[in-house]
Amino acid sequence: MKPAYDLFTPVSYVAPMRSLPILLLVALAVPANAEVVSGTAQAFDGDTLVLNDRQVRLAGIDAPELDQHCQRDGQAWECGEEAKRQLNSMIAGQTVYCQGEGVDQYGRLLGTCSANRMNLNASMVEYGWATAYRAYSDDYLAQEHRARSAKAGIWKSEFALPEQHRIAAREASRPAATVAPARSTMRRSNSACDIKGNRSRRGDWIYHLPGMQYYEQTRPEEIFCSESEAIAAGYRRSTV
Repeated sequence: MKPAYDLFTPVSYVAPMRSLPILLLVALAVPANAEVVSGTAQAFDGDTLVLNDRQVRLAGIDAPELDQHCQRDGQAWECGEEAKRQLNSMIAGQTVYCQGEGVDQYGRLLGTCSANRMNLNASMVEYGWATAYRAYSDDYLAQEHRARSAKAGIWKSEFALPEQHRIAAREASRPAATVAPARSTMRRSNSACDIKGNRSRRGDWIYHLPGMQYYEQTRPEEIFCSESEAIAAGYRRSTV
């Protein structure tokens, strides 16, 4: 059974004297500058929709890239294309509603979207076709845990996190001389390896790049030569 994550829940009828406070609370729940768009949509990939000729990035989740392959039973399969097909199946014949949360660096509207009273962001993670995008949000960690436990979607295969795949693709496109050497288990002292991995008292594993706000005062547990090394070791990028 599909979980009914309801993004836009209609306000039930109440007596006229009591409806104003309820409507006021609903209005206050939506930021004044939030952009709400709706209409028919199609999936651009597993975490992006094209709605009214505009791309809407599903906030807080990260799906495999279209060119990404996962390994299942020793065979490669197009998990990125499958994630796109799954998202398309959720919105087929439905009106899609998206509440915007801002715009990303590529000009896409960042938002939480629903179709047929189902939260698409949460459902893509719940069914195992996207991961929780920890670098930007903790909203969908519970859904990812359930999908991982049930071996749903991509969790029944071996795969690189979408962020790792993108970083690896960028590094592979660089000239050979600039590609960082493979990570060893020893702490780095080479000045070319300047990414600091820090483990906080709360258990957060975060890496800092030169120029970031807390880079200079960070005392690293590990030093990395590339972001892909840090991510592979279990760290996430600092948001400040």
